[in-house]
Amino acid sequence: MLTIGPYVRLLKNRRNCVSYLLQWVLASLALCILVASLNRPVSKNAEKGLDPFVKNYQNAINSHKSKTPGMPDTKIEAEYDPCWGRYIYIRDLPSKFNTDLLHNCQSLTRGADDNMCPYIDNMGLGPKVRDDVVDGVLSNGSWFRTNQFMLEVIFHNRLKMYECLTNDSSMSSAVFIPYYAGLDISQVLWNPNISVRDEAGYDLVRWVSSRPEWRRMWGRDHFFVAGRIAWDFRRQTDESSDWGSKMMFLPESRNMTMLSVESSVWKNDLAVPYPTYFHPSDVYDARQWQDRIRNQERPYLFAFAGAPRPELRFTIRGEIIQQCLDSGGKCKLLNCSSLTNNCDNPVNVMKVFQRSVFCLQPRGDSYTRRSTFDSIIAGCIPVFFHSGTAYAQYLWYLPRNYNKYSVYIPFQDAKKGDKIMIQERLLKIPSQRVVEMREEVIKMIPRIVYANRLDGRGDFEDAFDIAMKGVLERVERVRRVIREGGDPSVGFSEQNHFKFDFPLP
Repeated sequence: MLTIGPYVRLLKNRRNCVSYLLQWVLASLALCILVASLNRPVSKNAEKGLDPFVKNYQNAINSHKSKTPGMPDTKIEAEYDPCWGRYIYIRDLPSKFNTDLLHNCQSLTRGADDNMCPYIDNMGLGPKVRDDVVDGVLSNGSWFRTNQFMLEVIFHNRLKMYECLTNDSSMSSAVFIPYYAGLDISQVLWNPNISVRDEAGYDLVRWVSSRPEWRRMWGRDHFFVAGRIAWDFRRQTDESSDWGSKMMFLPESRNMTMLSVESSVWKNDLAVPYPTYFHPSDVYDARQWQDRIRNQERPYLFAFAGAPRPELRFTIRGEIIQQCLDSGGKCKLLNCSSLTNNCDNPVNVMKVFQRSVFCLQPRGDSYTRRSTFDSIIAGCIPVFFHSGTAYAQYLWYLPRNYNKYSVYIPFQDAKKGDKIMIQERLLKIPSQRVVEMREEVIKMIPRIVYANRLDGRGDFEDAFDIAMKGVLERVERVRRVIREGGDPSVGFSEQNHFKFDFPLP
């Protein structure tokens, strides 16, 4: 009898083999699909940058990732996002801290009787100088009657057009506080009641430190701008006779950075140039002006624009004015007393500086002077009498080798009773050396002006651009300390007792 058992078992084995084969094929197909999906081509939208989700995520952790040049993630991110490491977030403030001050401009003061209203025009650059009053001194329509105390308004308006703004604070590398600190304090700076002087500072830090972005770095990525000197915000006692407010000594302020026209000896004060009258819109305007003053005739050996200030014991202005008057016509003097208002007119100032080889820059109420930058704009070689007037201040802007662009005559010599013969000292400088120094001064012009830009981009690096770069680098150094487990407070806002020692290191 024929048995079919073996055939049935064989058939079952074949069916099992087919089943196993089918499972293997399906598994292989699934694996291929997965690999293909991981290696899919970049989407059309992603050709211009990272996919939106990935881009937003990576920017959100921007504060915690390394942006040190040469690190792989930085190279990849920078390739897709030109704003990587440069995003700035503008913190919205109650209007009393900025725009209300401009609306009430009659209450603001420059330290004289005039109000500030006319200087608000043109985004803080002030009224444009009319072509019919330039008297052949100015050129190319880039001149404005700019007031030095409008710096915070100029910065705020430039930041509104900054090419790497973000509305998401978690993406930002730094946070800008648009507080018009100088304009605000000017309303109460002479008030004998220190509580009145301190009120706005207390209100500001309470408001800012209550925001979520403050807790990310406890304010060490926050910065603001002041159009006054840092000492106006660093009253060290509670005596009513002591000058200024104590805003920068508040605990929260110690974690912020202040950009001002003159820094103090504390490390979270950083100096930026005073605004001048010259605001070129592009590199062509800047170069045109540089070529003009490079070929300017200069009949005067030296010049001084200022007032005597006999009440100040730490200045040698009186001696300078006397030597100018005794120079036999080699010095040009521009009287800037409040009775004349000569120095409020850019034509008057630039006419004197353009026709002089050297411009004397003694200290006045404080170490620094706007006149330093007016003289540079005119191609006039500055002469300093104290290291705190420029050398120890504008470290982002001026060459470290001060001999390349300036003359230093020690103020201390005069205080010891040794009469400094300025004219004889300047006449000893070889003519070729003078030419080289003037050329260095002229080369500096684009770096120390605030350009009149109609959008966020420019074709040359101006004072604003350099300040933003400096702030971002400062914040990134703090982040690096945090990543490495260090204390971010060390070196951030301490006092530097040797800042104004000379010679500089």
